[in-house]
Amino acid sequence: MTRPAATTAAPRHDGIDAMLADARSRLERVDVETAYREALDGALLVDIRPVGQRGVEGEVHPALGTLVIERNVLEWRLDPRSDARLPEAAYDARILVLCQEGYTSSLAADALRSLGLDATDVVGGFRAWREARLPVACAAGAS
Repeated sequence: MTRPAATTAAPRHDGIDAMLADARSRLERVDVETAYREALDGALLVDIRPVGQRGVEGEVHPALGTLVIERNVLEWRLDPRSDARLPEAAYDARILVLCQEGYTSSLAADALRSLGLDATDVVGGFRAWREARLPVACAAGAS
């Protein structure tokens, strides 16, 4: 039995900058102050940074109820149809994705939008959050 030929689009070679711009064209990104207000109003603030980075740089203060979901499992944890979803995964949830500087979070938020979720990312990431003096938990060994 012969398999039918797969039909695939030619690979794109636009580079990561074009990929990032494309993702951001579908997002209404929010600044850190807006993210803070939305989190206080019940939006899910999702930190996708790896544990090592959070340990060095610090974290959003736990009182805000930030979900920590590392990037490699994000879609599975937030897709309401996934067997690996978290209880917070819902189509009506507002999701604000946070990374260190606001690059990876744009790609991640765009992926969540493609799953039908109301997601965007935070401009400037955790670095901007900390610089705006919004609530943080200090990194280990930091004062």
